[in-house]
Amino acid sequence: MSGKPSTDLDLNPAPDAEAPSWEAIARKELKGRDILDLSTITPDGLTIKPLYGPQDLPEGVGAALPGVAPFMRGPRATMYAGQPWTIRQYAGFSTAEESNAFYRRNLAAGQKGLSVAFDLATHRGYDSDHPRVSGDVGKAGVAIDSVEDMKILFDAIPLDEMSVSMTMNGAVIPTLAMFIVAAEEQGVPAAKLTGTIQNDILKEFMVRNTYIYAPEPSMRIVADIIAYTAAEMPRFNSISISGYHMQEAGATTAQELAYTLADGIEYVRAAMARGLTVDQFAGRLSFFFCIGMDFFKEVAKLRAARMLWAKIMEDFGATDDRSKMLRTHCQTSGVSLTEQDPYNNIVRTSYEALAAVLGGTQSLHTNGFDEAIALPTEFSARIARNTQLILQHETGVTRTVDPLGGSYYVEALTKQLADKALELMDEIEKAGGMTKAVEAGIPKSRIEESAAARQARVDKGEDVVVGVNRFRLENEEAIDFLVVDTEDVRRRQIKRLAEIRRSRSQSECEAALARLEDLARSGDGNLLEAAIEAARARASLGEISTAMENGFGGRHTAVHRLNKGVYADAYAGDPEYDILKKRISDHVDTAGRTPRVLVAKLGQDGHDRGAKIIASAFSDLGFDVHLSDLFATPQDAAQKAVELDVDVVGVSTLAAGHLSLVPQLIEELKALGRGEIQVVCGGVIPARDYDPLFKAGVAEIFGPGTNVLDAGRALLGVIKGERRNTRMPLTETVRDHG
Repeated sequence: MSGKPSTDLDLNPAPDAEAPSWEAIARKELKGRDILDLSTITPDGLTIKPLYGPQDLPEGVGAALPGVAPFMRGPRATMYAGQPWTIRQYAGFSTAEESNAFYRRNLAAGQKGLSVAFDLATHRGYDSDHPRVSGDVGKAGVAIDSVEDMKILFDAIPLDEMSVSMTMNGAVIPTLAMFIVAAEEQGVPAAKLTGTIQNDILKEFMVRNTYIYAPEPSMRIVADIIAYTAAEMPRFNSISISGYHMQEAGATTAQELAYTLADGIEYVRAAMARGLTVDQFAGRLSFFFCIGMDFFKEVAKLRAARMLWAKIMEDFGATDDRSKMLRTHCQTSGVSLTEQDPYNNIVRTSYEALAAVLGGTQSLHTNGFDEAIALPTEFSARIARNTQLILQHETGVTRTVDPLGGSYYVEALTKQLADKALELMDEIEKAGGMTKAVEAGIPKSRIEESAAARQARVDKGEDVVVGVNRFRLENEEAIDFLVVDTEDVRRRQIKRLAEIRRSRSQSECEAALARLEDLARSGDGNLLEAAIEAARARASLGEISTAMENGFGGRHTAVHRLNKGVYADAYAGDPEYDILKKRISDHVDTAGRTPRVLVAKLGQDGHDRGAKIIASAFSDLGFDVHLSDLFATPQDAAQKAVELDVDVVGVSTLAAGHLSLVPQLIEELKALGRGEIQVVCGGVIPARDYDPLFKAGVAEIFGPGTNVLDAGRALLGVIKGERRNTRMPLTETVRDHG
C-alpha cells in the first residue's frame, strides 16, 4: 500500500440497509446499560443527548446567513474574516495616574479598546473622603472624584480615536458627565466620542447591588442618558445590557439569557415612553454576557441571544437592521476561577475565550488567573491579554464566519436555549415587566436558588471542579499578587479634592447642584445635561450624587430574603449532612438555644452570592442565621450583632477591604462590651493575609472552594469553643468584573 487514500474513495456512501444502527452499536458498547443514561439534564432543564443528527436541525437553519436578520450567525457578514473582535481588557486600580500608565502600556502591547473599572466608592456615589468608604478607595478599581481625576485617567489617550467602555451604573450620571467634560477639555466634542456606558441598573437590583436610588428614579436616569446620547453622542452606546453579573451570581445559562433580554425590553419601553422611536436609539444599545465553562451552551447562548433580540425589536416596530442587531461584549467567568491550583485558571480562561469567539462576540475581556486570590498583577494581565492575541493570530479561528454553524448539536442547542429563555421571559412579562419583577424579587430569588443548588452539587462532587473537589494538589504553590495601599490612595484623593474645592467658584458650583436637585425632585429636564454643567463647575462625584439623592428622597435600601430549603433538598438522605444536623440539634439541647450567626457584608461591595449561599445553607443545617444590611460599616455590623445577641459574625469579603474593616469590627464589638462574640471570615482572602487577621482576633478563615458542610462543622466548633485559627477554603470566588 502506498499509504495514500484512494482517489475514488466515496466520502458520502449510501446507507447500507444491512448495517447495524447507531443504537445497536451503542447498546453493545454499553453492555446492558440504557442509552438514556448517556443523556444529561442541565441545571436549566435542558436535555443534552449523546448524539445529534440531521433530524435535530431546527427548521430554516440552512438559510441563515451572517449579517442578515435575525443575525444568529453574527451581526456582520464577514465577522472576524473581515476584522477580528476588539481586545478590550477591563482594568482600573488605585489612582487615575497608575491606571493611565497601565492603559498606555496595554495599548502599546496590542490591546485595542479601553474598559474602565471604577472603585466601589465611586460606584456607590461617594467621594473618597466620605467616612463610609475608608476601606474601599482604590480597591477593585480606580478612584474618580472629579473631572480632574478623569482628565488624568485619559491623559495622552486621544478620546476621538479610542473607544472607551465604562462599567458604571449607580453613579452613572456624574461619571458620564465627567467623561464628557474631560473630553471637551481635551478638545474632543461629545459627538465624536465612541464607546459604551453600562447604565444597566435593573441587574444591580437583581445581583450586583451597586445601586444608589430606588428603581423608579433609577429608570428615569437610564432614559435620560439614552435620550441625551441619541441627540448629542451618535457614536456612543448609551447602555450595555448585562447578563455577566447574573451568571457570576449563580444564574443558569437560560436565566442569564432570559433576564438580560427582559432587561433590554424594559429599557426600550422606557426610552419609547420619552417619545423616541425605536430606530432613533436602538442601534446604540449593546449587551454584555458572561462566558462560563459549559462550552457549547455558551456558544449557543450568544447565537440564541441575537436571534431572539432581532424578533423582539421587530415586535417593537424596528425597521432599521441596526436596531435589530444584538452586539455584545463578553468576559470570561470570574466565578469559574479557583484559588486552588490557580494556574488551571489560564486553561479555563482560554476555553471560555474560545467559546466567546465561536459564539460571535464583538469584543472580549479575558480574566487574570490570580483573580480568585486578589487583584490581578501585570504578569497575570499580560497572560490574559496574550490569550486573545494567540487566539487571533495563531489558531485560525478568524478565517471562517460562524465555523460551528450547521452543527447538529449547536443548532439544536441554540433553539432549545431560546425556547427555555422565552418561557422565563414570559414569567417576567406576566409580572408586569422587569421593573415590577425586580420589585417583587422574582429574578433575584430564582438566581439565588440556582446558586445554592450549584454549590450543593460542587460540595457533593456531582459537578467536578479540577483542583477543588477532584484532583487536588497536596501542597499549593504560593503566587505573588497585587496589593493596593488604600490608605495612601485615599490620602492622595482627599488632597486633590481639597484643592479642587479651594480653586473652584463655589457659587457657580452650588447653583449647578441646586438646579440638578430641583430637576431630580420635579421630574422635569434631563439629569445628564444638568450634571454636565455641575461637572464643568467642578462639583465632585459625591456632590452630584447627593444632589440627586436629595431630589429623589434618599438612598435605596433593599429588603433581603433567605432562600431556605434548596441545600436541604440537595442533601436529602445524605448521611454526612444528617450527622451535622444532629450535632447542631444536640448543641441546642445542651446550650439551651440555637447557635446564632450574623452574616455580614462590610464596605461598599454589593456582591452577595457567597453570603447568601452560606446563609441559606447554614439556615438549612439548623443555625439561626441573620443577614446584615448591605454596605454595612464595622460599627453597623457590631451594633446589629449585639442587638441580635449572636454567637458569631461571619464576614463575607470580596473586594480586598478585609485587612482594615474586619479588625475594626472586632474592636467595635469589644467597645460594646461583647468581645466574646467570635468573628470568622470567608471569601477572596490571600494566604498572606491570614496571619494578620488571626492576630486581630479572627477565629476561622474560609477561603474560596470550601465545602459548605466542612464550614458548618468548623463554625459549630468555634461556637462550642473547640477550634480557632485554622485555614479552610470557602465559596466566593467572583470578582467585581465589568
